[in-house]
Amino acid sequence: MFANRRLERKVDALHAKLDLIMAHLGIEAPAPGVPVRAVPSVPHGDGIAEIDALLMQGRKIHAIKRYRELTGCGLKEAKEAVERRYPY
Repeated sequence: MFANRRLERKVDALHAKLDLIMAHLGIEAPAPGVPVRAVPSVPHGDGIAEIDALLMQGRKIHAIKRYRELTGCGLKEAKEAVERRYPY
């Protein structure tokens, strides 16, 4: 029983700290009931090397497709990310 209360206090303290961090960064918490969209992961290591290799070969569409496969993001996000990486 006391262990549960201690954990609850720790969780409450973490929530308070997180609220302060979010306020400092200007991030607003989503309204209750509003679904939160997952942020796709950014490829790294071999994934980025593969995308860079495709871009250097002039295969921009294939690079966008591979980026989508690696991250699960949409076409627009993948296109923008690849173009930021290699704007030509």
